Amino acid sequence: METNIIIEKVDEFLIEEFEVEAADIAPEANLKETLDLDSLDYVDLVVAIEATFGVKLVGEDFVGVESFQHFYDLIERKVNA
Repeated sequence: METNIIIEKVDEFLIEEFEVEAADIAPEANLKETLDLDSLDYVDLVVAIEATFGVKLVGEDFVGVESFQHFYDLIERKVNA
């Protein structure tokens, strides 16, 4: 799957499901600070990613994921594995 499609899908569900302002989503923005998610929200985020992209994510996958770009890269690696 192409990177731009992954980014579009991720941004779309973040805006719709997590009510994130589109203007706040930028590759270099801090994912945790921008989304302001609690632990339950993270579970919802993982479930949404798994359902949208047909991948399985585990806690270790998120080590080092700090920005939206890191997040997109993680999903791209999983999708294209």
